Amino acid sequence: MEAPEPLLIGLVANEPSGDLLGAALARAIRAQCPEARFVGVAGPRMREVGCETLFDMERLSVMGLTEVLAHLPELLGLRRRLREHFIAHPPAVFIGVDAPDFNLGLERQLRERGIKTVHLVSPTVWAWRAGRVKGIRRAVDRMLCIFPFEEDFLRQHGVPATYVGHPLADEIPLAVDRAEARAALGLPADAPIIALLPGSRAGEMRRLAAPFIGTARRCLQSRPELRFVVPLVNARLRALFEAELQRLDPDLPMTLVDGHSREAIAAADVVLTASGTATLETLLLKRPMVVAYRLHPLTYHLVKWLKLVKVPYVAMANLLAGRALAPEFLQDDCRPERLAPALLAYLDDPERVAEIQAEYDRIHRELRRDAAASAAQAVLELIDYRLSPS
Repeated sequence: MEAPEPLLIGLVANEPSGDLLGAALARAIRAQCPEARFVGVAGPRMREVGCETLFDMERLSVMGLTEVLAHLPELLGLRRRLREHFIAHPPAVFIGVDAPDFNLGLERQLRERGIKTVHLVSPTVWAWRAGRVKGIRRAVDRMLCIFPFEEDFLRQHGVPATYVGHPLADEIPLAVDRAEARAALGLPADAPIIALLPGSRAGEMRRLAAPFIGTARRCLQSRPELRFVVPLVNARLRALFEAELQRLDPDLPMTLVDGHSREAIAAADVVLTASGTATLETLLLKRPMVVAYRLHPLTYHLVKWLKLVKVPYVAMANLLAGRALAPEFLQDDCRPERLAPALLAYLDDPERVAEIQAEYDRIHRELRRDAAASAAQAVLELIDYRLSPS
């Protein structure tokens, strides 16, 4: 009996969080469709499950209005190359993972050529730039939502949407062992530890490394027994962070690790993190956190002037909780003299930490619904895929 023809699926992720989601989805699709072949733009997690990449994912990893403008010619050129590739080699379905400003335009162009399109992770149209929903309707045959409030919002605006839950909520256990995580990273078993996560993009690192290092120094002045762990997603970001550390305070008791952000968060008593997917991961690992962020100044002023943001918090952990369980320090407030006291307060308030952990556990349970398998099923139903009889 001849082997079935591979089911060709286009899959494009633009950043580390999308790489995680894309890898989970590819694995779940392959569980139902072993002959599936994934081609597009993949990070290390997606490549581990067999996704083929047409170029380095980091070339697409740009965030912020002014940063995108600086890289716009290259980004448009890469998107054109992807469009030409998929038109020449049409997949059964094209899936864009997050990065809506890049992927939705590509999805619209492919959909106009008759290619089925799916977008995984709804853009935050419920939070800012609500007018994008019209473009979403033109771009996608199915939107896969990872948060519960998104499906109804999109369906009310004419977008075919399915809530699938969040893959990280399935992947991360409801309880994690702090001692085990520390042993895995070679960290002391008894010292209080703060994890620092200054972002997964070069621009974030350039703006956040210095205030994060300064915050560690201030914390150490109050609590000399403190130790710090810093997970860094790639060699480029590690070099940027190490350069700042060497310039500002090379003697800080700081352990740098390549990757392993989840283990670093699990090992910590408290987490200082950039806004982004790391706040959700920290929530799922039940660690109290302080959230800090700086945009490029021009981007920040444009966002404020145009009143683009419609939600009270920037951290998804706070949006899901409906309150500021994680203090947020943005732009000019992102400085060591504000961040350090907020972090140290957790170490002296076990009752507050226990309250936060209980709320994070509740949210974790709500988000757990075998998301990758649900998303895979939605994709395969869209293209009317049926398993061949054995």
